[in-house]
Amino acid sequence: MLTRSEEDHLKAVHALLQTIGADGKAAKAAGTKDIAERLRTKASSVTDMLKKLAAKGYLKHEPYYGVKLTAKGETLALQLVRRHRLWETFLVERLGFGWDEVHEVAEQMEHVASDKLTDRLDDYLGNPGFDPHGDPIPDRKGKIRTKRTQRLSLCKGGEAVRIAAVSDTTDGLLRLLDSKGLRIGTQLTVLEVHAFDGSMDIKPKNGAAFSLSKDVSHHLQVERG
Repeated sequence: MLTRSEEDHLKAVHALLQTIGADGKAAKAAGTKDIAERLRTKASSVTDMLKKLAAKGYLKHEPYYGVKLTAKGETLALQLVRRHRLWETFLVERLGFGWDEVHEVAEQMEHVASDKLTDRLDDYLGNPGFDPHGDPIPDRKGKIRTKRTQRLSLCKGGEAVRIAAVSDTTDGLLRLLDSKGLRIGTQLTVLEVHAFDGSMDIKPKNGAAFSLSKDVSHHLQVERG
């Protein structure tokens, strides 16, 4: 059994390894500084924790790059991700929480290491493939469904798309999206992209047109629709 802090570090490494760079490829390793920033802790504390996790066989150090997960570490990280996203789904779909209210609660529930509870929760929810933010939920075997998406900020004028996921689930961004009526599944058309600042004018299928900053559109993953 790992401590909650050890599990949080593993999940942070996993999340960073899913980050897609400018070259369109996932990161090869997670750096200490990035992990510290994600967990809001000191780099020195992260270094000590990574050494412990490496000694237990969950991580492998990549010289000049950082750390990556071993098969053992990947399995546990996916279990944590699965629990977290299932609990977020339960809170939104069954208890009426807003999608901006569930992260902290799910952060606590993901550490309840009961396979029986997790599997029954999964079945109760109808074995969902994606959570309320559009993130894929690993199945019992750790397999993840995929979507072919791109950032809204990369779309051009005239394209019709559908919001598939939100890559940044901070409360502020989710509340902003709520205020504009943008949710997972919202269909919209990009009317124009402004070269000056990268902002764009969009029109939801059911609603009036409005402008969206490049920072916000950067965090929206869309599918052609």
